[in-house]
Amino acid sequence: MENETPARVAARIRLLVADVDGTLANSRHEVAEATCRAIARVRAAGVRVMLATGRRYRDTLPIHERLGIDDAPLVTASGALVKRPVDHATLWKADFAPGVLEGVLARIVAAGHEPVVYTDSFAAGHDFHCRSLAAAAPGGGGLAEYLHRNRHLADVRPDLDRAPPGGAFAGFAMGPREAMLALEADLAAAFPGALSVHVIKSPRYREWLCEIAPAGITKWSGVTAVAAGWGIAAHEICAVGDDVNDLPMIRGAGLGVAMGNAADEVREAADVVVGTHDDSGITDVADIVLASLAQPAPLGAAAPRRG
Repeated sequence: MENETPARVAARIRLLVADVDGTLANSRHEVAEATCRAIARVRAAGVRVMLATGRRYRDTLPIHERLGIDDAPLVTASGALVKRPVDHATLWKADFAPGVLEGVLARIVAAGHEPVVYTDSFAAGHDFHCRSLAAAAPGGGGLAEYLHRNRHLADVRPDLDRAPPGGAFAGFAMGPREAMLALEADLAAAFPGALSVHVIKSPRYREWLCEIAPAGITKWSGVTAVAAGWGIAAHEICAVGDDVNDLPMIRGAGLGVAMGNAADEVREAADVVVGTHDDSGITDVADIVLASLAQPAPLGAAAPRRG
């Protein structure tokens, strides 16, 4: 570990929240046996474990099952959808303000990009909506790769930008980094206060994602909604991740942990930097969480987090 556990973390950790890609999953997109053992140690000590990911719900279920986490909901789509894997019940879903999604999709198309929209359609057998699968061919760009790999989960709607499906809770466009940053800036200016937008490198495809959700929706908003139902306060949570969509939970949790492979801004925001996702990262996190259990329960909440 690059940093020791900071002295200001006085709480016993009751909930460990972990990102998936770049955190629990290694560079081969696998969850190693050492990671499974580390999570099992934490759970055996009575600490709850929950996943918070940018992945689709269906795409996260194999990770959840491999880790044996059968008693926690999944925070997916960067906080926009929270579901319970035991019965696939939806516990919470984000909603765009009226007219916002239509305007967003129109601007994405006008900028020369193809939008992908998410709805809570697991039971219906599809996960996302797109205008066409024409680009779904091996050897294309990032979106072509995405559509080719997931075409069996697509609901094709040629008029998606003019008549999006009801109940949409998030979406994205994909392309080169500079183009996605320009789209992010355009959408933020066009819909001030109405959106949560960020640009991240796709962990499994060759380009960058501009992810779009209603205002105020982050992984942390999904985590705190679940934690509140368990009577767990923010200062009793350890959150670990590697990319910018993990920043709200790393800043908000009592202990924010960055993986050794994390983006620079994530490492700078974290209390602790541990090993990488290909090395000892999650084992380091488990050691920190278990060490916190030896501390006496605090009398009150920890001081406000850094900005």
